[in-house]
Amino acid sequence: MMATEVTVPVLGESITEATLGEWLKQPGDAVALDEPIASLETDKVSVEVPSPVAGVMGQHAVAVGDTVRVGAMIATVDAGGSAAPKEAAPQPAVTQTPAAPAPSPAPAAETEPTGDSPAALSPSVRRAVLEHGVDPATIKGTGKDGRITKEDVEAAAQNKPAAAPAPAAAPAPGATTTGGRKEERVRMTRLRQTIAKRLKEAQNTAAMLTTFNDVDMTAVIEARAKYKDLFEKKHGVRLGFMGFFVKAATMALKDIPSVNASIEGDDIVYHDYADISVAVSSPGGLVVPVIRDAQDLTVAGIEKTIGDFGKRAKEGALKMDEMKGGTFTISNGGVFGSLMSTPIINPPQSAVLGLHRIEDRPVVVNGQVVVRPMMYLALSYDHRLIDGREAVSFLVALKNAIEDPTRILIDL
Repeated sequence: MMATEVTVPVLGESITEATLGEWLKQPGDAVALDEPIASLETDKVSVEVPSPVAGVMGQHAVAVGDTVRVGAMIATVDAGGSAAPKEAAPQPAVTQTPAAPAPSPAPAAETEPTGDSPAALSPSVRRAVLEHGVDPATIKGTGKDGRITKEDVEAAAQNKPAAAPAPAAAPAPGATTTGGRKEERVRMTRLRQTIAKRLKEAQNTAAMLTTFNDVDMTAVIEARAKYKDLFEKKHGVRLGFMGFFVKAATMALKDIPSVNASIEGDDIVYHDYADISVAVSSPGGLVVPVIRDAQDLTVAGIEKTIGDFGKRAKEGALKMDEMKGGTFTISNGGVFGSLMSTPIINPPQSAVLGLHRIEDRPVVVNGQVVVRPMMYLALSYDHRLIDGREAVSFLVALKNAIEDPTRILIDL
């Protein structure tokens, strides 16, 4: 039986290292050719490492949380071998871990699954399991390859019978408890570290300023209510508000090209296309896949692209190339209930649009006070490149298109 080394694959341009996020196969497990055996966390997305041969999983050369470089060996696979009996697997030792008398504050104690499931849990799922006190072995995963997601854990916690206080009374492994107060130390994921670094760099580099406006959503709400059923029947996707905003933004960017530009050294780079980055949630944090050439897409095409991004972000299946580039970003904090915010630009971009929740407010229309569904818009921009007049003009153009969606149809 011949052992084949499993090495870290090429991760993308300029990416030389990653963090081992989880082991998908344990020593002794049978693996098929190209079957994922490990998940790596890079600066942008999670990357699965496939098995180079069919056989049996050998020994792990690195542990969860270790930093690995491209080309480094992380494990071996015994080609053509037979899977070890289940009794030989290390799971029984894991089930005894909570009974150990010596609690450890180190996060290493949380890297093993707590239930009978052989699949390792991602860091965000492990945290959710500890917070909600649910047994992962009783949860049916809806993620890729049947893996448990954070949403699965939260759903299981809501359905857990109220008359089961025993699990809550036991302290979570790896947590320290003093006088009824608990603390848990969890290592930041590589993605979260990168997000923190880039956001701080943006604040340190750009002369960042935010300007606000509000928009009456009446016309868009009425159009959506009138056509949403026909739209979904024809295009196979729901009609949301983001399709309108992305399309309106591409029109405004064409009118105000500096908002779609970037600074490179002493040069200003103007783009005759609009690659719109849309912020979506993933288990590891906020990611910003890019809608390429959004100016050429219909509202339906934009909605389909955003829906696909959101689904694959939750599964950790976004690709590196889908995260690169982008000339302008739209972040919708309204889905979480945000009323107003000052979003941070995503370098080398020079501006980001923040959308917020819709709420009924009294406004004056034709001299009369009426109640309208209003939304605050926030444009954060790099004042080194974009003047206040241009920022305000962009928001006004966007506001006009949303309040009169016919403008989107006739490109006005």
